[in-house]
Amino acid sequence: MARTDVPYGMIDDAAIVLADGRIEWVGPRSALPDEFSTGAKTSLAGRLVTPGLIDCHTHIVHGGDRAVEFEMRLNGASYEEVARAGGGIVSTVTATRAASEGELLTMALRRVDVLIGEGVTAIEIKSGYGLDRETELRMLRVARAVGKDRDITVRTSFLAAHATPAEYKGREDAYIDEICIPTLRAAHAEGLVDAVDGFCEGIAFSPDQIARVFDVAKTLGLPVKLHAEQLSDLGGAKLAASYGALSADHLEYLDEDGVKAMADAGTVAVILPGAFYTLRETQAPPIAAFRKHGVRMALATDINPGSSPLNSLLLTVNMGCTLLRMTPEEALRGITCNAAHALGLTDQGIIESGKRADLAVWDVKHPAELAYRIGYNPLHKRIVGAPE
Repeated sequence: MARTDVPYGMIDDAAIVLADGRIEWVGPRSALPDEFSTGAKTSLAGRLVTPGLIDCHTHIVHGGDRAVEFEMRLNGASYEEVARAGGGIVSTVTATRAASEGELLTMALRRVDVLIGEGVTAIEIKSGYGLDRETELRMLRVARAVGKDRDITVRTSFLAAHATPAEYKGREDAYIDEICIPTLRAAHAEGLVDAVDGFCEGIAFSPDQIARVFDVAKTLGLPVKLHAEQLSDLGGAKLAASYGALSADHLEYLDEDGVKAMADAGTVAVILPGAFYTLRETQAPPIAAFRKHGVRMALATDINPGSSPLNSLLLTVNMGCTLLRMTPEEALRGITCNAAHALGLTDQGIIESGKRADLAVWDVKHPAELAYRIGYNPLHKRIVGAPE
């Protein structure tokens, strides 16, 4: 899978030349240059090869679970009602603050290993369940440790603007000024941050409050991304686009003006069907508008203990197709090349000369099988390229 002018970018009877963790050449086997003809060869017996999968939106570092809140929602409570009653994100904050760095890493690695077993070679990991300086920094250190303990690329996102902790209830501006921004500066100084995220929503932070965080990110030279238009339309995606955001994520309530703003900025739309499914949403993201205006669409698990306890990127692909009417090709691009764009990764997500040799080999004949099957993992093996 390399070309962009044919469905899925497929090359039949292809050869891929790897050297020093990089792709040296890719193309039809019949066109293999003579200089590579004498090298060691490995037959993949006609299996499908794709770029290594990329999960570009996760909250994989956290303590505890929210199974009881899941039961509450099944009994009729909305996500917003659960949050306003003291549940939701804030309940996970308590469990995360109580967990040590070692405990958080052990729990995170269990989740990461499941993704690795599905051919994932890169993930994004957010903070946002600490909401104080100590725990936010601890979460980011754990995220960095995941990338050291496992053969996987990790990109970190600072998400202290995720919710207001109980001790700052009703004082959101003070929280931004006294905790969020100083902690961002500290995390950046420690080399823990690759991007800055926020939650722009009625139960979280206003566009003006998010803008203050993004202004600091800009001065630090950090890219931004945003949870936007998940429960209502506050103009978060437009705000993110005005900062040249890597991505805006969720987007169920996004209007066409917001889509156009994202298109103009080159901001990726990250679609999160796990949250759509878990919260039993009825308003889907504007997939047709994204197509119309040429907005790149990525897919991600959004793995978190509340709104998306989804630990399978392959199931995410199926959900993107069956629930949100993405095509199998859109879905596959959404977990490879478009997911790479959403993380600012320039050398992953595509099989092309000079890129990292991050590949997934599948026991399937046609790429649509990756979207078609439910609860089935056809991974044959994962190939991971040179370290960064």
